[in-house]
Amino acid sequence: MQNFDEIRLTGLTVFGRHGVFAHERENGQEFTIDLRLRLELADAAASDDVVDTVHYGELAEQVAAVVAGEPVNLIEALAQRIADVVLADPRVQQVIVTVHKPHAPIELTFSDVSVTITRSRQGASQ
Repeated sequence: MQNFDEIRLTGLTVFGRHGVFAHERENGQEFTIDLRLRLELADAAASDDVVDTVHYGELAEQVAAVVAGEPVNLIEALAQRIADVVLADPRVQQVIVTVHKPHAPIELTFSDVSVTITRSRQGASQ
């Protein structure tokens, strides 16, 4: 079993129009995304060159475009779309995506609703 290094991006907050209710689509709300990327970072550590790693600034822009883009009903579907974007980089072996929906339409007092999914590249050790 191979051990992987991690890149984490937490608290990326983006306005989107996701949800099952019409008012969620019309009014929109902020969603917060946390990512954990598992990959080998030895080449980047040795070269000290950003081309040998995942550029987290560019990744943040790509993920923000997904959240701000085409609406989905469920944050589970949004999390999958984000995972697909992250895994498009062949260096990433596994990603853990958490989508927070702190303004979910719940008529009780709560601080957050979130969904976390883990997706791995075919054949990656976990």
